[in-house]
Amino acid sequence: MFRTMSLLRALIGTARMVRHSPRLSAGLPPDDDVLLDAPDERLAPALVAAALGDPEPTAKLLATTRDAAEWEDRDRYVTRLSAFAYRRDDWLGHWLAVTPHDPDALLVKAQLAVRRAWESPARAERLRDLGPLIEAAAEAAPRDPVPWRLALDQARGTHAGHTAFEALWEQAVRRAPNHYGSHVAALKYLSAQWYGSHRECFDFAEQAAEDALPGSLVQALPVRAAFSQLLAGPAPGQAVGGDRIDAAADRALALSAEYPAGDLWPAEVRNLLVHVLVERGRWHDALAEFARIGPQATTFPWTLVAEDPLRAFLDARAGAVREVARRTRLRDGSGTGDGSRPHGH
Repeated sequence: MFRTMSLLRALIGTARMVRHSPRLSAGLPPDDDVLLDAPDERLAPALVAAALGDPEPTAKLLATTRDAAEWEDRDRYVTRLSAFAYRRDDWLGHWLAVTPHDPDALLVKAQLAVRRAWESPARAERLRDLGPLIEAAAEAAPRDPVPWRLALDQARGTHAGHTAFEALWEQAVRRAPNHYGSHVAALKYLSAQWYGSHRECFDFAEQAAEDALPGSLVQALPVRAAFSQLLAGPAPGQAVGGDRIDAAADRALALSAEYPAGDLWPAEVRNLLVHVLVERGRWHDALAEFARIGPQATTFPWTLVAEDPLRAFLDARAGAVREVARRTRLRDGSGTGDGSRPHGH
């Protein structure tokens, strides 16, 4: 009898998927239209010029972010430009040769050097050697929090103690109290993978989110803490309960709803959120979030769970379509007609 019931459920589930999957998929961009880490309209021309060996558009872009105190954009652009320079740095070398003390060139150079040091077998030693380079970037732009975010990343990799880390943190938040990158750096330091625990990580993330300005990406910090635990697995005596993880996801869902669908600004946070929703089996929420993401897939977090981040994104999206379809009654076109809870768990 049990085997018959299992077969019956499987047959009904298959029928539902065949019926509803095409309609649910129609609300999402086709796979071929999904882009990985698409640059915005300001960064794209700078990347094109850099590919041609011309650093001038990059110099103008980063100078604009510095003059206008656009610290979040500045941090994103520096990270993306250094990633480009990781494989093609001739344009950066030319920039530094012409203006060796340019604060923006120094910042990209420091970001690139930190990335390379992190990938070295002698990570701690190489990161320690970068102290003067990071200090030079900080001194060249005294208002800029991004060099201090780099200093926080360096401190984590060199096994800096809590007192030293707190001193760097104070310098970062004094310049920009709601700087997302600095908060992420602190969250990593406090994670169970480094010098804290899942609970400390969540405590910090939740308090920071409470203190954040409306619309700030810092409000998504708890869902990043949730991802950290889901990725690492619960450590004995440190695990945070599922209700706390779901509350983090709910907070991030509310933040995501404040931005237009397909917006590049919250794309990484949305990708992070949808991964957590999938892991929690919240299929209806996940599918709705995939619709908000639109074609804007991001390397993080997918690169941490699969070798091909774009394929991982598309597979997760297809899985959400299947699961929602399987839970939708054959006569129902709403996607929630089986009476299941909206969260799908």
